[in-house]
Amino acid sequence: MDVGGNGGGLPVNNKQRAMLPNKSRGEFTRNPRKDSEGLSESPDLEFEYADTDKWAAELSELYSYTEGPEFALNRKCFEVEFRAHVSDKKWTELDAAQHRAHAMRLLDSLEVIAREKRLKVARAILYMAQGTFGECSSEAEVQHWMRYNIFLLLDVGTFSALVELLNMEIDNSAACSSAVRKPAISLADSTDLRVLLNIMYLMVETIQQDDPADKPEWKIIRETFRAELGSPLFNNEPISVMLFGMVTKFCSGHAPHFPMKKVLLLLWKSILFTLGGFEQLQSIKVCKREELGLPPLPEDSIRVIRSMRAASPPASASDLIEQQQKRARREHKALIKQDNLDAFNEKDPYKADDSREDEDDNDDNDNSIEAETFPLERDEVMPPPIPHPPSERVSFPKGLPWAPKVREKDIENFLESSRSKFIGYTLGNDTDTVVGLPRPIHESIKTLKQHKYVSIAEIQIAKEEEFQKTPLSGGEEEVEMSSIELLYQGILPSLPQYMIALLKILLAAAPTSKAKTDSINILADVLPEEMPTTVLQSMKLGVDVNRHKEIIVKAISAILLLLLKHFKINHIYQFEYMAQHLVFANCIPLILKFFNQNIMSYITAKNSISVLDFPYCVVHELPELTAESLEAGDNNQFCWRNLFSCINLLRILNKLTKWKHSRTMMLVVFKSAPILKRALKVKQAMMQLYVLKLLKVQTKYLGRQWRKSNMKTMSAIYQKVRHRLNDDWAYGNDLDARPWDFQAEECALRANIERFNSRRYDKSHSNPDFLPVDNCLQSVLGQRVDLPEDFQMNYDLWLEREVFSKPISWEELLQ
Repeated sequence: MDVGGNGGGLPVNNKQRAMLPNKSRGEFTRNPRKDSEGLSESPDLEFEYADTDKWAAELSELYSYTEGPEFALNRKCFEVEFRAHVSDKKWTELDAAQHRAHAMRLLDSLEVIAREKRLKVARAILYMAQGTFGECSSEAEVQHWMRYNIFLLLDVGTFSALVELLNMEIDNSAACSSAVRKPAISLADSTDLRVLLNIMYLMVETIQQDDPADKPEWKIIRETFRAELGSPLFNNEPISVMLFGMVTKFCSGHAPHFPMKKVLLLLWKSILFTLGGFEQLQSIKVCKREELGLPPLPEDSIRVIRSMRAASPPASASDLIEQQQKRARREHKALIKQDNLDAFNEKDPYKADDSREDEDDNDDNDNSIEAETFPLERDEVMPPPIPHPPSERVSFPKGLPWAPKVREKDIENFLESSRSKFIGYTLGNDTDTVVGLPRPIHESIKTLKQHKYVSIAEIQIAKEEEFQKTPLSGGEEEVEMSSIELLYQGILPSLPQYMIALLKILLAAAPTSKAKTDSINILADVLPEEMPTTVLQSMKLGVDVNRHKEIIVKAISAILLLLLKHFKINHIYQFEYMAQHLVFANCIPLILKFFNQNIMSYITAKNSISVLDFPYCVVHELPELTAESLEAGDNNQFCWRNLFSCINLLRILNKLTKWKHSRTMMLVVFKSAPILKRALKVKQAMMQLYVLKLLKVQTKYLGRQWRKSNMKTMSAIYQKVRHRLNDDWAYGNDLDARPWDFQAEECALRANIERFNSRRYDKSHSNPDFLPVDNCLQSVLGQRVDLPEDFQMNYDLWLEREVFSKPISWEELLQ
């Protein structure tokens, strides 16, 4: 299915869409930085990439601001239940035994048939999971009681009961058919689901937080819960598979009332908790390399990226346009382009005879043109250049951050070309024979071998080829039933549909998407029953809608990246299967479309109202909201979730295109270079690194003129991106990039993936020639064989014809 071409975003109902605040259509977007300001002077963003944001931020993003009144309702339901069974004491004054008894009582009450009664009990449990905030005076106290109550709820078996109830709600055909028929869906249609998902999310999010002060029994509970969450205990499938099913059911249109933001957040946190985050991924990778007998990693990539500094982005486009307009008014002539790398203000002799504009940039409407223009002869009408101290103008790196790597294939190619050049013959895959080659070639080969890097993927591919070649003598493959393996087996039958569904929702939540009538409505769990009637309510809902979309983008980008990285370590063909279906579903143009916006505005957007965030809103008196306070927003330099989402999407794009020439050419065809260059304006080292990686792989296809006009970008790539020895990325001499091979490349990969999945997981359709044969005479003769009726009736005739009338030479038979 083609996801890249669909629209996305706002409610399906035209009346609701007309009543929606202007902010949801982009009119209230706050941009703290005017376009005319020089972005090259902006400070580095103090952003530290991690698996998640701070715990308080992750808790607050679960709730939309429209759900605010439900906090009091949850409290009321709890207090009614509590007062009915306990004296006038407060929850915080009871002892552990009383706490446990009441939790068990609530759990028993969840099994009642009456839906309204069950919902009230669920709300009471939700209030416990929210930290019984009515008896707390500070946010820290709320978080303390949240942690205590959630471990208590988990210990008495609440999570299993919630999964059963969630399954009932998913299969509730009456609610689904009612929602399908409704012209406009609001918050009220998903009440039961939202309460259950809220409790489950709070439990997963709280328990995965590792606190050194935790009791020993809590640590045991955490590890047990982690194992249960990743194993097929619930409905014979991991919890993540059930949530993926909810996503596809929502996207198919059969359940438009599903609160998709909460489903995606719970799915993300379940995957993160059961599989592990980026630190765990690094340690898994190290252990796996040790098991396979590979040398250790040359460096810790997480540490290297954290120590990197951001590069100065290109000059802002508006400054360049202003300068061009001034010069046009003054009829200034003889303008040529100058590289940003031209630190000493020297004239480039190769540019004097090429005064035309960069065709690539003009074609692509590139708003981040790096090249500066200046007159050949400086006169009084030109503004003097801004003086920069020498240390800022020229800064040579003390050392490159990454150790260079070489693949076995690179060494083979180098030897083949050297042999054919100096000797006139080739030796295939032989990388050891250097007879007849000059001494400098010997040194080159030695250097290449010193930096040779064998990846886990190469070993896995070689092993898989061996299994395919020798299915009988190769023996049985030992597959470790880890959490990631169980998850892959669970999502394998419907993985293409899951990827399409996630990308559909991502498209609908992207800020660049236009509202279309055929797009899915992702706002079911944010729109109130009654639409706003005042400007203030409209502004508040506008902030809520934009925040809602940002959180969805954050969750989907994190889910896709985590799965890609874990699958890649577990088995390369699991990764390739998921990646190929993302590519088939137009993930590459979708991500480029996402970045084709004012990315600085997106990263500095302030779609949050801090006084309404949980748990602040339940322990403090809320000040009166005004249009001015909403417009002002918070004082943060950037929006953590948006920067996190951007980095994740860039990393996904890198994962999809790395070593795939056909996909790299998609980046070129979709004119990604100017879009990616605009993203370099964000002064954050990690984001810049992944942008530069994407520019590096396509540089050789962009033409000499583009490279001449973008020397500062070329310099940044050299300084920040890992070097592959023998990789002529800065030139157009790529032997592998043959356009007619692109389709064949994808088809060959697909065939390998299908063979892998069939061999490892499809036992029913295995080749009958390779199945074991029973050679024991007794067991073969002892098998019961059902004979057809006509054979039994004519059995005597058959014996006469086939046995008695045919002579048997017993001597020959015995020999």
